[in-house]
Amino acid sequence: MSSNPPKYLSTTNACKLCAPLGASLAFKGVAGAVPFLHGSQGCATYMRRYLISHFNEPIDIASSALGEKNAIFGGGPNLKLGLTNVIKKYHPELIGVATTCLTETIGDDVARFLAEYIREVNDPTLLPRIVRVSTPSYSGTHMEGFHAAVTALIAALAEGGEANGIVTLLPGLVSPADLRHLKEIMAEFGLDSVLLPDYSDTMDGQAASRYEKIPTGGTTLEQIRSTGAGRAVIEFGRTLGESPSGGTVLKTRFGLARHRLGMPIGIRESDAFLALLAELSGRPSLPASLQAERGRLIDSLIDGHKYLFGKRAVVYGEEDLVVGLTAFLSEIGVRPVLCASGGRSGHLQAAVSAVSEGFLPEAPLVREDTDFFEIAEEATALAPDLIIGHSKGYHLARRLNIPLIRLGFPIHDRLGGQRLLHLGHRGAQRLFDEIVNTVISRQQERSPVGYSYM
Repeated sequence: MSSNPPKYLSTTNACKLCAPLGASLAFKGVAGAVPFLHGSQGCATYMRRYLISHFNEPIDIASSALGEKNAIFGGGPNLKLGLTNVIKKYHPELIGVATTCLTETIGDDVARFLAEYIREVNDPTLLPRIVRVSTPSYSGTHMEGFHAAVTALIAALAEGGEANGIVTLLPGLVSPADLRHLKEIMAEFGLDSVLLPDYSDTMDGQAASRYEKIPTGGTTLEQIRSTGAGRAVIEFGRTLGESPSGGTVLKTRFGLARHRLGMPIGIRESDAFLALLAELSGRPSLPASLQAERGRLIDSLIDGHKYLFGKRAVVYGEEDLVVGLTAFLSEIGVRPVLCASGGRSGHLQAAVSAVSEGFLPEAPLVREDTDFFEIAEEATALAPDLIIGHSKGYHLARRLNIPLIRLGFPIHDRLGGQRLLHLGHRGAQRLFDEIVNTVISRQQERSPVGYSYM
């Protein structure tokens, strides 16, 4: 079974974050963009706090700052005033407007308010592009908000025209280090590509002598417009199903070939991604540098397999990250005994089975739409050796007295979460070394005499 019958209706220590947070991060991956939350000021403050603690970068999220009277009379005036203030202060190329629980609950007609605002300004030269996305947190997670924002950006901006050969890559929520590596891989194959969103610089920038209101970097509006005339779109996500997505828009509206792959973590999923790039580029084999990375990874798996074989792990986080980690762990001899997510796509069970069948002695328990109270109940009885996921699992790891390997989002009790590489053979190499060394360190700590050689 993919889920337990609910014993109660409340959520205790959620294994997910707010949909507008995911939308805000996606908008931060667009050049010249300012995320704007139509809702209370507290929503923007909460999301800024989470993003800053993970990325260690300043981030501005504008807000219409609704109060009690707006919950009765509507937030249209605040939205319009907020947009005017953002335009005057930031001079953005794009404002990404995401709704919150409050405005969705009172039924604000945001599309009408924005149309009125554009008419009232009545000067296209003064207006940036405004992209709207509906993101009530009570009906989704931060991943759904992220995907919804990407879909809205493509739906609003992509244009057709003369074929340009561009390959669009929609990687989902990965680290800035992953985004940089993906761009390197696409360049290795000689592909003209657009990565959306690209917050590799905006959320992991360099030290600057002056504060930039809008950090340099991101996917440009012109690049997004060009995706409609491209040749193909690649989406990472085994749990996306038939839900609306950026790839769906490019496929149905412009006729692009859509390729959906699992998040390329580990050998099999990375091989599938690279094989597709080889096909799209017309190259008969992998570039030498990528072949070498794969070879070094396999060599290290041979060296370290004896330390990991039979270890048991609890894995949690965003659904597609959990699926990618399950694929990787099953390759290196670790048994994922519990795969859990706060997402509720309905596809997690099938996706986990697809990447683990034939590699594990028995199928892992899969729990979606779950929280850390339920994860803790399951994990205690499963006697795991490792817990793998973001920082919100720290208290569970501490209670069970087993190591937590931090990855995913958010990581807010360690430095450098934004620089953790997971994707491709290079990312698998880093992750494998960390897992092996965590296990060895644990064995050293528990040894009555200790040892200094492996």
